[in-house]
Amino acid sequence: MELLKELARRYETASFINGDPSWFMHQVEGRNNQEALAFIASCLSYGSRKQFFPKIQYVFDCSGGSVYDWVRSGDFRRDIPDTEECYYRLYTCSMMNRFLQAYRELMNEHDSLGEYLREGGVGDAFRAVEMITSYFASKGIEVIVPKDTKSSCKRICMFLRWMVRDNSPVDLGLWTFIDKRTLIMPLDTHVLQEACSMRLLQSKSASMAAAKKLTAEMAAVFPDDPLKGDFALFGYGVDK
Repeated sequence: MELLKELARRYETASFINGDPSWFMHQVEGRNNQEALAFIASCLSYGSRKQFFPKIQYVFDCSGGSVYDWVRSGDFRRDIPDTEECYYRLYTCSMMNRFLQAYRELMNEHDSLGEYLREGGVGDAFRAVEMITSYFASKGIEVIVPKDTKSSCKRICMFLRWMVRDNSPVDLGLWTFIDKRTLIMPLDTHVLQEACSMRLLQSKSASMAAAKKLTAEMAAVFPDDPLKGDFALFGYGVDK
């Protein structure tokens, strides 16, 4: 579909990151630092950007830009106490604290999330989603990270796009061990609405099955890089 190709070309530019949560990972240096900030930012990226951006900024500020060290050292416990006070929407400070503690344990055992997946022999995105959800579920984290792959796991799929896609002014392309052709469209209600209006989907729920079906539609247009279609759907919404 020529419209999708044109929209992808128009919107996958360096200016895309302005006002997008991917902006944060471009503000730090070092692979582990970028990965850590990107993962935390993706987990906080739901609802209004005006509301969740300050919560990501708080992590950035508390860490002094060294997010990887902030998590691995346990310094987050000083800045996000184990209390029932609200951190962001459904996330309490206690939930964030436990999430970061689980992430710290993963870092201490495997050095990084990317290394954890690489050591597990991951070569495709769906397996990566499975391993990420199952790890955090085993630590009792079931809200900040989905407990399984029944939902579309939109935020994890977005994070994987950031980590895997190369030759992009937006995505980092740090994880070369995952084939970008296997990436899954980050599907939320907004993207679902745009996909349905373009007759790419008929589903009414943002499930993993719907996300995979939409990815297959995008692969027909962008066979070597189906998640170019993510920029196209974003652009379609903006143009409308």
